[in-house]
Amino acid sequence: MRVVFMGTPSFAVPSLSRLAQAHEPLLVVTRPDAVRGRGRALVPSPVKERALGLGLPVLETKRVTPEVLERVAEARPDVIAVAAFGCILPDELLELAPLGCVNVHGSLLPRWRGAAPIQRAVLSGDERVGISIMRVVHDLDAGAWCRQASVELAEKTCAELMGELAELGASELVLALEDIAAGRAVWREQEPELVSYAAKIDKAEMLLDPTDGALENRRRVQASLDAAPARLCLGGKGVRVLDARVSSQEVEQGQVLVRKGRVFLGCSSGSVELLLVKPDGKREMPASSWASGLRGSLSWGVA
Repeated sequence: MRVVFMGTPSFAVPSLSRLAQAHEPLLVVTRPDAVRGRGRALVPSPVKERALGLGLPVLETKRVTPEVLERVAEARPDVIAVAAFGCILPDELLELAPLGCVNVHGSLLPRWRGAAPIQRAVLSGDERVGISIMRVVHDLDAGAWCRQASVELAEKTCAELMGELAELGASELVLALEDIAAGRAVWREQEPELVSYAAKIDKAEMLLDPTDGALENRRRVQASLDAAPARLCLGGKGVRVLDARVSSQEVEQGQVLVRKGRVFLGCSSGSVELLLVKPDGKREMPASSWASGLRGSLSWGVA
């Protein structure tokens, strides 16, 4: 099958890799190199890096312009496959391939349409998280889906889930394209009454807060990513929390208890034990190592 692939972050790389094994990718469309890191150097997207490694032609763009439409049309794809490309796709693009445009979406639709489905699922404490292979239509993530698969959330971090779902989505995408090409794909329309939206995560949402319960604060840590990390303020200094768990230890709300190398935060209900932290200006370290430098009566709050 002749495929044009559109994607940008690491989440999309397994889908591109599997497509390259099973089909004929003619063109890879991704967002331009971006400035990253302390050196402020231009870095290619993970999808561009993988595409070049596979010897595939790459087109970089921030949006779908008439020139992009022309390049895609020249490739004469049977289908356009999308995984986290990063911008709205115009209706003109959706009409270029006879088998349509399909997307690897990181949720069990109709739950969590939108920009941050995996993080929203974690913050909400969903028991299972998954992916849907859906048709791209005019309205945001509103298309029918033909395949879904899921994994248990359990104690996995958001980064771990994204990696797992990226691989799962890649497998389901290849199977979906086989079904579509054979005319046996079964498309299921989304039930409007079950729709929920996953708005982009704001950094302020990820700040640990002693006026919230232990479980809510733990979920912030679990959903944390570099773009929106879980943070708190202790002793006037900011700290990123990389791992934590809900504890049965009794601690007064807003207070910090250090006991035998373990660090506990008092919440409005219950407490959280810190496991892995990164104090501002320092390397990441186990909370037990960090605890050795904590002295006296300490309180904590929003960073």
